[in-house]
Amino acid sequence: MAAAGLDPARLKAILVSHEHRDHVAGVGVAARMWNIPVYLNPSTLEATNGILGRFEHRLFSTGEELVVGDLEIHPFSQSHDAADPAGFTFRHKDAKIGVATDLGAATALVREHLAGCRALVLEANHDPDMLMNGPYPWHLKTRVRGRKGHLSNHDSAELLVQIADRDLRQVVLAHLSEVNNLPELALECIGSALTPSSRGFGLIAACQRTPGPVFEL
Repeated sequence: MAAAGLDPARLKAILVSHEHRDHVAGVGVAARMWNIPVYLNPSTLEATNGILGRFEHRLFSTGEELVVGDLEIHPFSQSHDAADPAGFTFRHKDAKIGVATDLGAATALVREHLAGCRALVLEANHDPDMLMNGPYPWHLKTRVRGRKGHLSNHDSAELLVQIADRDLRQVVLAHLSEVNNLPELALECIGSALTPSSRGFGLIAACQRTPGPVFEL
């Protein structure tokens, strides 16, 4: 946030999608440092098994709307190997943003929630050939490519083709594997799947170690 010129003291809430360590390792520290409430569902709270330490938590139910400040937030169920994994859409006035990473399948429910977004943060985790020819052990390869694993570049492309409409202005590809993907592969795969009529939006790949541009929607 500092590198992007953003002040964490302005944060009003932290939303937790699921309990996997790469998503929660810094949650307790950040919540205590800046006195930020943490929103998560009961199953995720239980699954963290105390690794977050003490923090102010507020529970939500996946599938039920919650309001934080001026934002209407809709948590929706995703297919992933976690206790109760959730994606999110955020609405403010006529603007809707969707965030969906860590899902092994783009279900009808996922498509329904992500349709009509002005911006999307969407998983493009792996290139299938890199995954299958890479160093992961077989059981991990099977997990990643399974219905409770992660979306491949091809999966993300297929999902975007189905839901992209004239309201969509920006897509950020996220959760790219540093072992099984490359930003240029993800951008090429997804960009080439879209027809000129459906490609009226910006498309970038997020980096794990440096911030991308700040978008105003």
